[in-house]
Amino acid sequence: MTLPISVLDLSPVDAGSSSAQALHNTLELARVADRLGYSRYWLAEHHNSTMTASAAPEIMIGHVAQVTKNIRVGSGGVMLPNHSPLKVAENFQLLEALHPDRIDLGLGRAPGTDPRTALALRRSRQALNADDFPEQLGELLAFSNAEDNFPVGHTFRNVKAIPSNIKLPPLWLLGSSDFSAQAAAALGVGFSFAHHINPGFAIPAIKLYRDQFVPSTQLQEPRVILTTGVICAETDEQANELGAAMALAWLRLRTGQAGPLPSPEEARNQQYSYTEQTVIDDTRSRQIAGRPEVVREKLLKLIEQTGADELMISMMMYGHENRVKALELLAAAFNL
Repeated sequence: MTLPISVLDLSPVDAGSSSAQALHNTLELARVADRLGYSRYWLAEHHNSTMTASAAPEIMIGHVAQVTKNIRVGSGGVMLPNHSPLKVAENFQLLEALHPDRIDLGLGRAPGTDPRTALALRRSRQALNADDFPEQLGELLAFSNAEDNFPVGHTFRNVKAIPSNIKLPPLWLLGSSDFSAQAAAALGVGFSFAHHINPGFAIPAIKLYRDQFVPSTQLQEPRVILTTGVICAETDEQANELGAAMALAWLRLRTGQAGPLPSPEEARNQQYSYTEQTVIDDTRSRQIAGRPEVVREKLLKLIEQTGADELMISMMMYGHENRVKALELLAAAFNL
């Protein structure tokens, strides 16, 4: 059986380009992924970032679904604490109505931004500091469930998400720790682990999810997507240069100098202090980079180690043409 491979797109902004162009690049990259046989195309939610243009996945999902034919399109993810559960339910029931059986609802609990921007999104320090993700999940499910709404006496009793008579798309909880693993297991929904954020915890988190999984109407058996950062090019040398540029971008982000993705040429001319080189090395260690056959071998080993059911690749690499080429190379390597 062919390993399902999907794409997580943050709509990266290349140096010398613009956010608008990054969004158009996303639409073109989605068409390529659809043509090549990738399984899913997920859009991220990040705010106050000059490196990405992906602030509103619910809007981009509609556009991507409109220009593709077969690939599933979803959020990787909607950061639920930034939003009203009712509004999220309505957004995704609307998408499901327009693109039936092609939409995924991936949910996360991180803000997807810095603390000040999170405060601007959530409108109060009380909301910013609230630890009520499980309650928000419960509300979202109740708003979208025609039979099992809120209990008698609840303020939101009989409030329903519209369009009505439309099912909520399949739910996936995103995470890089045991919290989302346990929540996904208890709800009986899919679990997507961010290996590119916390690679060392992938195996225990996925095991915890499988061990505690409770079947539901959404999902009868546990299902795991493993997301990891991939940089693939025709040669190891090209992949190494693209990886160096991405590492520079993350160094700038961590030191308060965030900007668009730098080019390999710009990265080639950088000189790093000992502390900066430590950050660069850490970033590079999280990348799976190289020519197609090298990347394929590393990814298959990762799937074997973690026991994940699907693989999702995040390609934060400079140059739209490089991202298109990487999708083509990986599709051929995995016989999609």
